[in-house]
Amino acid sequence: MLIRAPRPEDAADITQTMAQPECFGNTLQMPHPTEQMWRERLTSKPDNIHVLVVEMQGRVVANGGLELATSPRRRHVANIGMAVHPEFHGQGVGAALLAALLELADNWLALRRIELEVYSDNEAAQALYRKHGFEVEGTAREYAFRDGRYVDALLMARVKAPG
Repeated sequence: MLIRAPRPEDAADITQTMAQPECFGNTLQMPHPTEQMWRERLTSKPDNIHVLVVEMQGRVVANGGLELATSPRRRHVANIGMAVHPEFHGQGVGAALLAALLELADNWLALRRIELEVYSDNEAAQALYRKHGFEVEGTAREYAFRDGRYVDALLMARVKAPG
């Protein structure tokens, strides 16, 4: 397993991951992503977004990122998001990617607070986030429209103690 920065040629693999119902259904992404869209996202990424991918056997099987808050008063905060191709669920890929993103946040970006939103029915993701120190701070009712209905999301955060 190799965790690294993405390259434009990773767009095809990322598109394949994000085209999976388990991935677009558990994120705010839309069905039917295009490779062109992902290539553009990889090549024109704003400075406040840091992305990592997981490569296994020459294939990118997961991607995740930190979006740093741009308000001067929230420069210590980022929102995290990630997706793992369903073929690689249960193999530690998500845990490794999350650990790498948190290491980047803690040791290189001086972030104190990492926020995320996770659908209330995505118990596997919630368990992963809890293992890495995230706590539920609230519920966003009817947070998003998914598969013909509104769904709730849990608002979770990990706040690193000073020092």
